[in-house]
Amino acid sequence: MQLYADENFSQPVINHLRELGHDVLTTAEAGKAQQSISDPEVLRYAAELRRVLLTFNTWDFVNLYKSMSEHAGIVACSQDRDTAALARRIHDALEANPDMNGRLVRINRPNTPQKPEMV
Repeated sequence: MQLYADENFSQPVINHLRELGHDVLTTAEAGKAQQSISDPEVLRYAAELRRVLLTFNTWDFVNLYKSMSEHAGIVACSQDRDTAALARRIHDALEANPDMNGRLVRINRPNTPQKPEMV
């Protein structure tokens, strides 16, 4: 799947996702790093590229999801020190939901009370 990692997304997780076969473009690779781009603009840019947005900024992007329906999808994750396990949870969620257009998936650490969910 084609993904766009926002500026604060973990490079080790990105590396693991690439190993799992995902096409991940980072903010730095896109020439968008260190520019204080607003969250709505980040989501619009990912949508223009037809890439699912990867973010740890769950609160803001869940709220954006509620107000912006025109996007290629959002994967909002909890931070996890086990980057390989987080990448695997993201991969599994994307495999289970191949049509992410306009959708949100939340990926939580296993020890949190919530499970991965599709909205």
